[in-house]
Amino acid sequence: MPSGKRKPTRNAATAAGDAVRQMIVDATKEAVTEKLNTKIAGLADKAAKHIDGHADSFRVAHSPDLLEVWTRSAAGKRQPKLSRTNIARTAIAIADDEGFDAVSMRRIASKLAVGTMSLYHYVRTKDELLMVMFDEFLAEVVLPEGEELPLDWREAITIIARRSRDATRRHPWILDVSDDPNFGPNAIRHFDQSWGALRGMDASLEFKMDIVMSVDEYVFGYCLHERNNFTEGGDPMDMIDYVARLIAANEYPAVASIVSEIGLDSFWRSVHAQARDKRRFDRNLARLLDGFEVALERMNTKPRRR
Repeated sequence: MPSGKRKPTRNAATAAGDAVRQMIVDATKEAVTEKLNTKIAGLADKAAKHIDGHADSFRVAHSPDLLEVWTRSAAGKRQPKLSRTNIARTAIAIADDEGFDAVSMRRIASKLAVGTMSLYHYVRTKDELLMVMFDEFLAEVVLPEGEELPLDWREAITIIARRSRDATRRHPWILDVSDDPNFGPNAIRHFDQSWGALRGMDASLEFKMDIVMSVDEYVFGYCLHERNNFTEGGDPMDMIDYVARLIAANEYPAVASIVSEIGLDSFWRSVHAQARDKRRFDRNLARLLDGFEVALERMNTKPRRR
């Protein structure tokens, strides 16, 4: 046999081959695992962006599937700070301070010091997030447990209207919601209390619904106009020159008539003062309810056909 290194035995060659194969398998597993982790992280990031996206869109889809947010079982006890209520309150605080555009799942998670994905068990979509925010807003509108409405329907409706106005003033972003989110527990409670305010009224279902809906429309219309047009303070005469030029064009005869009677300065100061009169809400709400009361009296005194 020629001198030199001996050829490896068959067993040694097999063992070497097995070792090489195992190294390839391990390397492949590591590469695949790394790729999967990257893919999962990418999907999670996409999910977060999808939910956070379209922050300027407030229209909420009406779907029975959304109601699952109220019946979904709570997660484990590892995150005691997480709940639909805490998420909603945190989102509302962000919207109050910076506007609704600033609300995102990532921002909420950061405020609560949790991972973004931890929120998805409680609110999975932007629609669900807005729905729980809206219901938490209504928690400030409904009367607290144990507090009763007056028996007089006008007093009761006035209390509800004032609570709605005050909550809307605290959270003016709610005025930008372009559709009513699906009913949550407080939405049902608000409707129940509004309906209960009219419990003693001898009127049809349609008449009562007109009262409830008209008062809601009055409150939110008042608050929208107030938010968009009026601020505290300001000089009522800032626009006086502009108004004077418009009137001079002789295209506004009704305004020109009152201005010729009392003067432009006096007229414009009256407009400014009237718009900012803090008693105006109650005064005109009472007039709205006066109209319903008169209509109710007429219906109840009208002779019925045989």
